[in-house]
Amino acid sequence: MKSKILTLGSLLCVCFSIFSQESAPAFGKGLFNLVGKDSSWTMKVGARMQLLSIANWDKDQNGGLVNPDQNFLVRRARLKFDGYAYSPKLKYKLELGLSNRDISGGSEFTRNTPRYILDAVVMWNFAGNFELWVGQTKLPGNIERVISSGNLQQVDRSLLNSRFNIDRDIGFQLRHHFNLTKDFLVREKLAVSQGEGRNITEGNLGGHQYTARLELLPFGKFKSKGDYSASDLKREETPKLMLAASYDFNQDAVKTRSNLGSYMVNDTGFYSTDIKTVFIDAMFKYQGFSFMAEYANRSADDPLAKNSDGSLTGDVVQIGNGLNLQTGYLFKTNWEVSGRYTDIQLDETITGRNPVKQYTLGLSKYIVGHKLKVQTDLSYLDVSENSTDNLMYRLQLDLHF
Repeated sequence: MKSKILTLGSLLCVCFSIFSQESAPAFGKGLFNLVGKDSSWTMKVGARMQLLSIANWDKDQNGGLVNPDQNFLVRRARLKFDGYAYSPKLKYKLELGLSNRDISGGSEFTRNTPRYILDAVVMWNFAGNFELWVGQTKLPGNIERVISSGNLQQVDRSLLNSRFNIDRDIGFQLRHHFNLTKDFLVREKLAVSQGEGRNITEGNLGGHQYTARLELLPFGKFKSKGDYSASDLKREETPKLMLAASYDFNQDAVKTRSNLGSYMVNDTGFYSTDIKTVFIDAMFKYQGFSFMAEYANRSADDPLAKNSDGSLTGDVVQIGNGLNLQTGYLFKTNWEVSGRYTDIQLDETITGRNPVKQYTLGLSKYIVGHKLKVQTDLSYLDVSENSTDNLMYRLQLDLHF
């Protein structure tokens, strides 16, 4: 009850602040911006929501569609606060999730409370091109995961992301960039985190998680950080390319998907094993055309969870490979057609999961860029023998203040 009262109080304070502003920013630039009288701090407050309709059908042996299922939901509803404190070199970001999908996953390890906090991170530019990040935020993993869910080219991320991504964790990150030549930009990102995922309150159950990422931009920066925003909304006048690779090592991990998935509980507490994840990805944009490619691989020293006597618990680490290819073209009318191919090859002998392929065709109308858009897509899930194929249709409205 106290948490609900605090949440309601925070929302009321936000509303009061909004209506007390004499002038508000332009649409999509935040609800309002605050600046301290001595300019020693700033805060931009934003809000966004995604309203989703989804329908599914199974494919029967005769090629017909059966078992229809339909759902409406608030896919995401979030508040975001960012700015700087004391100095422009000390930035911060706080993002809260309010929808059921945002706050689900509470357990005894989060004190059985909703997981409201998505990001709570401080970023200190302490010297030259070096930045130190401290707090909870996304790890430098696959590009699709780091792209904001509000800046996606299709309704949602791919199956590769849902099977392999390393998501958010709490710890610290060191980031640096430099130019090899006038245009050739290189970025390095290193992270050390707890290895259990976001909002964990019960300490480090396994070992720590170590992540490294290297990004190469041979033709220089994208406009408006377009390398981490899907679709070529800025219509790059010259070709822009990012090539990147990430390596993640989760020591003594106790979850089935590194810092995600379910806990591997055994008769002595937790089963743990070292889990390694590799990502290789690329982003290309030019004059409305965009292309994104991702490859992921997860391996584990011993993926079969065991009790102290060697008997199997039934939990397994989801090891295997994934490939995701996605492309689109943005017309001058701000309509975009996109396509995606995803191939997931988990180790059948270990995971018991069949290989799957998914084909997605998307259509988007950008009314005010990613800040106000309508997106729809149709996906066909092709599962190997002895399983049921699936057809999925989605329609979503995005609204960002």
